[in-house]
Amino acid sequence: MEHLRYPVGKHLYNADNIKSRKEECINTISTFYQNMLELSGKLSFEQKLQNTYRPDGWTAQQVIHHVADSHMHALLRVKLTLTEDEPIVKPYDESPTALLSDYQSSIEIPLTILKGVHEKWTYLLQHMSDQEFDKVYIHPQYGKRFTLWEALSLYDWHCRHHLGHLK
Repeated sequence: MEHLRYPVGKHLYNADNIKSRKEECINTISTFYQNMLELSGKLSFEQKLQNTYRPDGWTAQQVIHHVADSHMHALLRVKLTLTEDEPIVKPYDESPTALLSDYQSSIEIPLTILKGVHEKWTYLLQHMSDQEFDKVYIHPQYGKRFTLWEALSLYDWHCRHHLGHLK
């Protein structure tokens, strides 16, 4: 069951190797939309609506909507961190969000969002200096300060994690 929940394992941040993995992580974010598009195109309409990746898990359709919401938040968190001094980011509760009516809409909607968000996010990440990646935001839900290096690592994992669910 753990493998179904975490198909690529749990996220583990390694501050010692993140700078050497920077391009790899950015590439994961850069190619995510295309990978999501390919995987979602292989699913039938019924699979998109009803199949879950594990018992009590989300449907494929909910996963696709979730990553669009999550990655919009991620891009905005990066931008806030680059323009403010240690901003406190707004958390959101994923579970009740996944039950909102928009998660029943066509997956074309979140896929369109993902295309634009990932193009914009990738461009920004590719043009950031290492000093900018050192900047910090505060996540009140975890009571923790995150550098943008940690966020890069987390969202590299998040992309691979949810692609694993759809596979």
